[in-house]
Amino acid sequence: MNNRRIVSGMRPTGKLHLGHFHGVLANWLQMQKEYECFFFAADWHSLTTEYADTSGIRESIRDMVLDWIAFGIDPEKSTIFCQSSVHQHAELNLILSMITPVSWLERNPTYKEMQDNLAAKDLSTFGFLGYPVLMAADIILYRATKVPVGHDQLPHLEITREITRRFNYLYGEVFPEPEALLTETPKVLGLDGRKMSKSYGNAIFLSEAADETRKKVMSMVTDTQRVRRADPGDPDKCVAYSLNHQYLTEAQKSEILVACPAASIGCVDCKKIQAQALVDAMEPFRCRRNELISSPSMVDDILADGARKAAISAAETMLHVRDALKV
Repeated sequence: MNNRRIVSGMRPTGKLHLGHFHGVLANWLQMQKEYECFFFAADWHSLTTEYADTSGIRESIRDMVLDWIAFGIDPEKSTIFCQSSVHQHAELNLILSMITPVSWLERNPTYKEMQDNLAAKDLSTFGFLGYPVLMAADIILYRATKVPVGHDQLPHLEITREITRRFNYLYGEVFPEPEALLTETPKVLGLDGRKMSKSYGNAIFLSEAADETRKKVMSMVTDTQRVRRADPGDPDKCVAYSLNHQYLTEAQKSEILVACPAASIGCVDCKKIQAQALVDAMEPFRCRRNELISSPSMVDDILADGARKAAISAAETMLHVRDALKV
């Protein structure tokens, strides 16, 4: 068992947004310096909600991995691969599904929340209900001890720990119980005040054009109690400020924290300052991404090499699993 191993994945449902960066990617960048990291494109997980139209998944994998590398995830330091390229994910998922009580999955709060928020999609499927089982297989397949997650994924990770304990109880100590590594900003609000998500249509994408980013920031919800320009505002209750304050200089933050409650600055002018700060912060990433696009085969090569490395570790784990199961 490697006590310095991290495993984490993202669903390839398009380009990354600020929620991905603050909720996951920023932590990946730090973990890459300290741990042996396995980062994967979770294409099978995409099928839990996108099974009716899979046409965009392959292109989304490329876009997503480009975003990772442009932000500094280094294939020389981390193993980067596609989930479906390592068949042991599916094999272990099947085995774990045999021992996981349905009641554990039905009580998962994220399951109920996504059904409510994505009511237009039929999510009454076995695969959607069993999403946490596949997540458990993804993690313990590499016998990881720590998993960087956002706050909304904590219920999933707890199910992983429960499944791990159950397997070890039934068949012997094969897997460590993985622990969560939470990011400093585990939940990032979107344009409408809900959690930022492509599914909700409220996301600011990392690689979108600067003008599009400005337009989105200007459309963001502010302090809903501030009805008129002359009304005092509260930055702590402003969705736009909650998202963008981290890109502001200390002088800009001090100015807004004084001017907003005094109603000496309006929401429009305030958001203009925030929008420019965000655009400036994303500019180095956009430039790097544009450079990477000029090498069309780069992503394919990185994923193929990563899959080979991941498969070696996965095959070793499954030898232990089969020995424990005596099958």
